[in-house]
Amino acid sequence: MIQILSPGNFNDYELIDSGGFEKLERFGKYIIARPEPQAVWDKNISDKEWNSLANAYFKKDKSAKADSFENAERGEWIVKKGMPDQWFINYRYKSMDLKFRLGLTAFKHVGIFPEQAVNWDFIYDKLQEIDTSEKNVLNLFAYTGGASLAANAAGASVTHVDSVKQVISWSRDNMEASGLNNIRWIAEDALKFAQREVRRGNKYNGIILDPPAYGRGPEGEKWILEKSINELLKLCQQLLKTENSFLVLNLYSMGFSPLISESLLKSTFGNKINIECGELFISDKAERKLPLGIFARFAQ
Repeated sequence: MIQILSPGNFNDYELIDSGGFEKLERFGKYIIARPEPQAVWDKNISDKEWNSLANAYFKKDKSAKADSFENAERGEWIVKKGMPDQWFINYRYKSMDLKFRLGLTAFKHVGIFPEQAVNWDFIYDKLQEIDTSEKNVLNLFAYTGGASLAANAAGASVTHVDSVKQVISWSRDNMEASGLNNIRWIAEDALKFAQREVRRGNKYNGIILDPPAYGRGPEGEKWILEKSINELLKLCQQLLKTENSFLVLNLYSMGFSPLISESLLKSTFGNKINIECGELFISDKAERKLPLGIFARFAQ
């Protein structure tokens, strides 16, 4: 089932404009401008207005070597007076009330992917429907923990896996700010951790995967999406409980389509599961839909 999904109730976030390979966004009371390779159309408002609105503007380092994803994305923020290095925003859905610490990083990110809010809602709802005394969720490539917080807010014990220790510390800050607990933090390569969990015989009610196109584990392990995703999903098939369970897969590689994500899940979990798949997007004020990744998910 091909769908396109956009968060509809994120009061602390707004995509003001997009175009010219950039996007202008509001996070809480601060507005930032940063690169966006898929915004290939013209901006709706003038550069002068962008400059007047933006509290911070990300400028890519043109001299950086494009020998890795990290270097290709490196740059610096040009900030106006009064723009803090860190600030907080909220996300609310039903009885879920999450708080995120944002910050201006050297790789243009700020600590949150707002389009993922539709998956946070899905995770929260599915866990609320699971009527068991213990609910366990595994979040791989978990970044700053939006999905981990959503699962934890729904009553699940969460295992949060990311290869970067600083990002895990950031996630812990978000958990504490949200008034949550019972999240287990693992700084490790996702594939290695999944392999060990299979050997241990552990099972989960929910698995969330948000792998990058390219990445490195803490010991230099190389992750290449098209080479490793099939193996990782096979491990997840062994880790996921056969009932009272769900799986969410997010992919950001421009070379992957929703149909590929659907075929991956059907190949691994069988044709009987009811898969939702499609694109995640956010509309700007001119109602242009900016695609921000693909997803595939199911519950059983």
